[in-house]
Amino acid sequence: MAKSIPSPRPDAAPRLHVVLVAPEIPQNTGSIARLCAATYTRLHLIRPLGFSLDDRYLKRAGLDYWPHVDWHVYDDWDQFHGQHQDARLHLYSARASRRYLEAEYQCHDFLVFGRETKGLPPKLLALHRDSTYVIPIASPHVRSLNLSNAVSIVVYEAFRQIGFPC
Repeated sequence: MAKSIPSPRPDAAPRLHVVLVAPEIPQNTGSIARLCAATYTRLHLIRPLGFSLDDRYLKRAGLDYWPHVDWHVYDDWDQFHGQHQDARLHLYSARASRRYLEAEYQCHDFLVFGRETKGLPPKLLALHRDSTYVIPIASPHVRSLNLSNAVSIVVYEAFRQIGFPC
């Protein structure tokens, strides 16, 4: 069953949406929640989660910002997709070929990120090949960026393109 927390700004629709598919590390999710609170971006968490939503590390990483985060939890991708069938999705993967700077962002877009250890499921990437992007990494010794860093990079690039706030 989806869990929803009311928007801290009921007068305003979210400017962007961050979707975390099966996040594993509570500190990353807490940091992303803090970013979402700062930017009025809605956070969508898709199970399975690698932590409890009551986890003290999740709360610690998000500090006292959780009451200001507009967040929703879904049992799986199908439940999320069923509620957001018309959403403009941008997916991010270390295995994509197009750079995140090539995406044309619009207000209310959904920015989709996978779990820290495995990324997004190959099946999901195959379905959205034309809207999947990579954040380039210069070093051959680094496979990927920290999830919270990657989300921050993309959220602020989207706002750079569409204006802050949109």
